[in-house]
Amino acid sequence: MSTLPSNFSFLQPDWPDLLAEARRAEAAAHADPRTACFYARRTLELAVAWLYQAEGGRGGCLRMRYKADLSAYLFEPSFQQLVGTAVHAKMDVIRRLGNKAVHDVRPVAAQDAQSALRELFHVAFWLAQHYARRVGDRPAAGLQFRADLLPRPAAIDSAQEQAASRAAQAAAQEALAKQAQTLAERDAALREAAARNAELDAELARYRAEIAAAKAANAAQPATAHDYNEAATRDLFIDLLLKEAGWALDQPRDREFAVQGMPNNEGKGFVDYVLWSGEIPLALVEAKRTRRSAQEGQQQARLYADCLQKSTGHRPVIYGTNGYEHWMWDDTTSPPRPVQGFHTKDELELMHQRRTTRKPLASLPIAARIVERHYQQRAIRRIAETFERDQHRKALVVMATGAGKTRTVIALVDLLMRANWAKRVLFLADRVALVNQAVNAFKAHLPDAAPVNLVTDRATEGRVYVSTYPTMMGLINEGGNAGTGGQRRFGVGHFDLIVVDEAHRSIYQKYRAIFSYFDALLVGLTATPKDEIDRNTYSLFGLESGVPTDAYGLDDAIAEGFLAPPRAVSVPLKFQRQGIRYDALSDDEKDQWDALEWDEEGGEAPDEVSAEAVNQWLFNTDTVDKMLALLMARGHKVAGGDRLGKTIIFAKNQRHAEFIQKRFDANYPEYNGLFARVITFKTEYAQSLIDQFSQKNQAPHIAISVDMLDTGIDVPEVVNLVFFKMVRSKAKFWQMVGRGTRLCKELYGPEQDKKDFFIFDFCQNLEFFSQELEGSEGAVAQPLSQRLFNARLELIEVLDKRLSSNGVADEAQQSPVLTEAAIRRDTAGLLHSMVAGMSLNNFVVRPQRRWVEAWAQPDAWKRPTPEQLAEVAAHLSGLPTAVRDDDEDAKRFDALLLNTQLALLRSEPALARLQTKVQQVANGLLEKANIPVVREHLLLIEAVAGDEWWQDVTLPMLEQARRKLRSLIKLIEKSSRKVVYTDFEDAIGETAEVDLPLVASAVDFDRFRAKAKVFLRAHENRLALHKLRRNQPLTDADLQELEALLHEAGGTDGDIERVRTLHTSLPAFVRSLVGLDREAAAAAFSSLVEAGTATASQLQFIEEIVQHLTEHGAMPPARLYASPFTDIHTHGPEGVFDPAKVALLFEALDSFQPLEAAA
Repeated sequence: MSTLPSNFSFLQPDWPDLLAEARRAEAAAHADPRTACFYARRTLELAVAWLYQAEGGRGGCLRMRYKADLSAYLFEPSFQQLVGTAVHAKMDVIRRLGNKAVHDVRPVAAQDAQSALRELFHVAFWLAQHYARRVGDRPAAGLQFRADLLPRPAAIDSAQEQAASRAAQAAAQEALAKQAQTLAERDAALREAAARNAELDAELARYRAEIAAAKAANAAQPATAHDYNEAATRDLFIDLLLKEAGWALDQPRDREFAVQGMPNNEGKGFVDYVLWSGEIPLALVEAKRTRRSAQEGQQQARLYADCLQKSTGHRPVIYGTNGYEHWMWDDTTSPPRPVQGFHTKDELELMHQRRTTRKPLASLPIAARIVERHYQQRAIRRIAETFERDQHRKALVVMATGAGKTRTVIALVDLLMRANWAKRVLFLADRVALVNQAVNAFKAHLPDAAPVNLVTDRATEGRVYVSTYPTMMGLINEGGNAGTGGQRRFGVGHFDLIVVDEAHRSIYQKYRAIFSYFDALLVGLTATPKDEIDRNTYSLFGLESGVPTDAYGLDDAIAEGFLAPPRAVSVPLKFQRQGIRYDALSDDEKDQWDALEWDEEGGEAPDEVSAEAVNQWLFNTDTVDKMLALLMARGHKVAGGDRLGKTIIFAKNQRHAEFIQKRFDANYPEYNGLFARVITFKTEYAQSLIDQFSQKNQAPHIAISVDMLDTGIDVPEVVNLVFFKMVRSKAKFWQMVGRGTRLCKELYGPEQDKKDFFIFDFCQNLEFFSQELEGSEGAVAQPLSQRLFNARLELIEVLDKRLSSNGVADEAQQSPVLTEAAIRRDTAGLLHSMVAGMSLNNFVVRPQRRWVEAWAQPDAWKRPTPEQLAEVAAHLSGLPTAVRDDDEDAKRFDALLLNTQLALLRSEPALARLQTKVQQVANGLLEKANIPVVREHLLLIEAVAGDEWWQDVTLPMLEQARRKLRSLIKLIEKSSRKVVYTDFEDAIGETAEVDLPLVASAVDFDRFRAKAKVFLRAHENRLALHKLRRNQPLTDADLQELEALLHEAGGTDGDIERVRTLHTSLPAFVRSLVGLDREAAAAAFSSLVEAGTATASQLQFIEEIVQHLTEHGAMPPARLYASPFTDIHTHGPEGVFDPAKVALLFEALDSFQPLEAAA
């Protein structure tokens, strides 16, 4: 045995094996830090294995993990509960440092080895304090780790010896990796052998009895408080976060860096951390105590930044942290903001570079080759103003389906990249098909961005990354590998912009952790009408409810001719609306009704079938045939009227969709089963069918869908939509309508474009959505696990009030009878284990670390206040935990019984309704009485199903029922009706076109525009019109005359108001109808084409401008960078004129904005 002094000598009496490993770690601390970290982790591994042997197995408090590795053992909730938060945090630090030593190719700092040993000392101290067999062998409470006991290595003199040392380090790392594998295999073999050796059982029982006696003796004589130095552990967590971002922290100047010039007596200070790039301080980190706000040191940090700037000539970015919360402040460009970690060296260097190279967004043109419509450019400008002028990092844009949201975003990305605002962009969508669509759009319009599809190609690098939400959640949680030195691939600063496609509330409820994790600008896109977006979504973007960053709705797009309007036809089918009544059938049909097998047991036939059941489980041949006949007769036709245009039928469920296709094939066999196809999430190779449907002349021409094609599919050729199911979500209804709104050139033949599309509604959706409906409040159902967590919190709160008022002791004693106090204890114990199972390695959990650590302490659950429980609900209820219950049926039963318990304790009227539901479940179990596990609890089930049991029901009775029956619920068959196929004659009523409120005004405005154009061109001799066409200033009297002319043309006050909304001014709208006088237009550009000097290209260029102005009255400058101007020269005006004349050209175009002069 070694005679050298050791920090771990107190382990000798009971744990000599641990002492031997710990000494190995100490011996290598200075000479070989990598080996020291490895053996520190190895010592921890053996200590944890000893604890599982002592406290595991039958009757023990530790549950054995399914996976035999250190991480699984550490994060077992029962283990976390045993060791407590502080010691567990230290164990996790040792584990991480040990893993880093084995897998990281970079050198391991001696400071890391000392940190691992210091944390190991506290773990070993805790072990000896609680488990030493003799009280006298426990270490003294005041004992602390001594770095001076670590042996110093001999000095290395020559360069050859240093090189040899480095080579030895590399060889040692490889040897350590092999040794770690060998030791792990040996440990696993020993555990397996021990598990098989029945003779060890009696010895193990005696051993555990000794351990229990030692624990009891140690508890009877508790030591005075030991300083576990939690502040040092906090600093190690900060170190680990920095190392995740690639900061090695291996130089003395990285920590406690001295600065001169502080306004104190000494004139100096010490910066906790400085992050360097050569001699440039990229950032500083000011660390505060965990009990203080992370922002308390802002002024101190600014003063440190002043000192560093004065001494180096470079101003660092400022971070503040207390180990729980973190903030970042580049005080040269933006206010402080919260972050979830630290940026990498490359990201901070880019941040510094952008201080001087970032261009003003307002000064750069928007790429007209990507977007040319005014509302797309307006949306981009408003987003840019939000980011640049308002210093607001979030924007929400409402844009109608088909109006070009994706292209708008691509042009925004192009602008931000050219201005050096964005290097990498993340585009998130909720379906794989939409990811593919977005990738293709970026490839088409911005190929230089090298778009990466993270769903299919996770390893590729690029500038634009497109992903689904679950894929991104998984990638964030993936730690670094050996090649990255433990650095996360997607750190907090990896992206500069995140785009959220279809930003609705369910996305934010499930995946908002992604948006909080990345320190990026955020743009949300949605086609949901702005008045239908819930308040929660607006608040997430920091916006006033009902006021998005920019909005361009379906009504605007239709009014301006950018989208096709629907022609909505309501079709009254009798069975769809009224159901089927036996009394109303013919005699032959009654015979058919009586002969049907209505259920599996051959029960009696019902008297009627409700409208809801039709197409749910009863499929009537004539109902579907009549729908198909009307569609084929009245739907829009193509191919010279010979073929039904592209059509989507929205079906109720999979069986309904399959039945529709079956009836189509039976009625129209000439199409060989290819014309109409089912395309749902259950369809194999559905994407190939969607691709075929998207081809203008290729079958299928009818897509029968359940949910899959409701949103996201872009097929401009769609001219018929059939609503054969009920829809009650307004947002979803308008999404479905959006499948038909896209324009399509020459769909019906040369110069015969798509003008509108049909909606055939068989389920009264049109009537429902024609009403004035209340806006959404944004309530979203919480996930079942979260609801259960919160219900248990409520139960604890109610029981605490009840028990304290009854004078019941705080601690529930063990008793064969279930009491309210015992229920309270068990509920708190379950919630505590769930919190203890929340891993801080998970990026979703990490922001709530303060609350996780606090509530992972068992004492926190003894007497929490209602305010504290509300805090737990707000911060912890939705977090992932290792305590999982995958029996969904049992969890739903738990939720039902918990609500029943709460209703009982609060004497709420809902108890009667809940009682009925519980009795229905019990009756379902009674039908399974032949199953042995059900028969065991038959007396209880019969009692719960009856009424007498409920007369004086108590909380313990309900809890006993919950515990005994929850595992049986899965045996109850889901209520599913036998599918019935019938052929009764349905009746179709008179069809009627319905005006949808959102669309009707837009269609009316389109008609008004056409009438106004004809009227105004017939009255061009009116003075105001004469001045407007010649680009002369207008007086107030002229403006009044223009408005009067629009009223004369048949315009209403609503039309005039819409004109002012859609156009920059009333005169601008009028000029867009009447155009500009050709002579006035040509005169403005005469100086650019002096006689005899202009080239042919210049003359053609000016002629195209004059032609456009004569027709449309004005021209946005961006139009010069699109066809026909780019047909003359690919670079637009710069390719035809010199820079001076290009400037004159832009000035001339600006002059055609209508001028208003003083009266």
